[in-house]
Amino acid sequence: MTMKQRKIPMRKDIVTGEMQPKKSLVRVVKNKENEVSLDPTGKKPGRGAYVSINVDVARQAKAKKTFDQAFDIKIDDSFYDELIEYVDHQQARRELFDNE
Repeated sequence: MTMKQRKIPMRKDIVTGEMQPKKSLVRVVKNKENEVSLDPTGKKPGRGAYVSINVDVARQAKAKKTFDQAFDIKIDDSFYDELIEYVDHQQARRELFDNE
C-alpha cells in the first residue's frame, strides 16, 4: 500500500516568480505599522511575500529592492542584510540536515 501523497503547499518566490514548496521559502511580512520583518513561523499578521532560501536570490532581492516594490514602501538596507544573513544560515543548515 502506498502512502497517500500529502498536498505540498506551494508559494511564489517574489524574486524569481517560480512556484516552490512553502518549506523552501521564507515569508517576509509587512504589518499595519508598515514594519517589514522576517516571519520564519509564517504566522505573523500582515501582508506576506515569499523568497527562496537561496543566498543568490536574497542578494537579488536587495539589488532590485524587490520588497520595497512588493509592499510599496521604502525598506532599509539593513532589512535586506538581515534577510541575506538569515537565508545564508538556513541554507547552511539545510545542507547539513538535508540527508535525513
